[in-house]
Amino acid sequence: MKSKTMPSLAAIGRFWFPVLALVVPLALIVVVTGHFGGLSLQRTVIEMLISIVIVVGLYVFVGNSGIISFGHATFMAIAAYASAWQTCCEMLKPITMSGLPHFLRDQSIPLLPSAIVSVLLAGAAAFLTGLVIMRLTGLAASISTLAVLFILNVVYSNWDSVTMGSASIVGLPTYVTAWLALGCAVLAIVIAYLYQISAFGLAIRATREDEVAAAASGISLYWSRLIAFTLSGFLVGLGGVLQAHYLGTVSINNFFLSFTFLALAMLIVGGMGSLAGAVVGVVVITAMVDIFRRLEGGISIGGQQWSLPAGTQELIIAGFMLLILVFRKDGIMAGREIGLPQQPHREKGLING
Repeated sequence: MKSKTMPSLAAIGRFWFPVLALVVPLALIVVVTGHFGGLSLQRTVIEMLISIVIVVGLYVFVGNSGIISFGHATFMAIAAYASAWQTCCEMLKPITMSGLPHFLRDQSIPLLPSAIVSVLLAGAAAFLTGLVIMRLTGLAASISTLAVLFILNVVYSNWDSVTMGSASIVGLPTYVTAWLALGCAVLAIVIAYLYQISAFGLAIRATREDEVAAAASGISLYWSRLIAFTLSGFLVGLGGVLQAHYLGTVSINNFFLSFTFLALAMLIVGGMGSLAGAVVGVVVITAMVDIFRRLEGGISIGGQQWSLPAGTQELIIAGFMLLILVFRKDGIMAGREIGLPQQPHREKGLING
């Protein structure tokens, strides 16, 4: 009985270790900063966890398919605005968003149902968009996602009666805490991990390595990519809801090119070929941004105030990304997951014993 139970527990531990190796350090960061960190550091940690949800969602499609997407901020914006329409102050909506349907304009939806509906709407938008875009491959697909982002930006920026145009929607409930952000990050990591080891994940990675061979093996390039694109839209939409209810405001300017390139930088620096790379990239870039933001704000050394010129953090991130692409083109994790070390000699000795 023991010989049958122990290998099964070991197999379960080995199966979930890549997830635990990412989740446990994140939980420790939340605990330590919650007890010993200041308010500014705690806010940085929450922003990092929200970014993990978004970049892991981006990884589900980009990392597994090998197709760069410039349009995933579209689904963030759809979810964030949908949540704002449902939860914003009832007194403001008839004045600032008079074009909303009556069932949204004259009442507020509870937080959990509104979040679920918003995420589902983002996933549905990704599915409908993917029905067209996933018929394309390579650079054509990437440019198409960028076109989708521009279309949404133009529409939402000029739809004054519903989105308030380029102005910010304010008055959203701010309920996102470090533990809620951690829970959503863990959920995103688990979903991405289970997807990448599933038959669907194996199929889309086969298309990434060799489209012709995958098609010859009976794998549908279209459907495998559409499934990944839709699931990615769900997760990125969840990140959009978290960001909206962490900041308490929604603005279309937060979901455009600057955010798109930052999310892609996080994924590329960590390594777009692995889930661990997506998480590590977010942690590294967030730490760099926070450090150089503080240095730009000024620090006191020897009684004198020292500060870096404004914009230094952007230059440093660009330079660091360039170094990664030149000297470690597959990113920090080089497409590898964090796994238990193999011990062949010990296992052989136990078997012989």
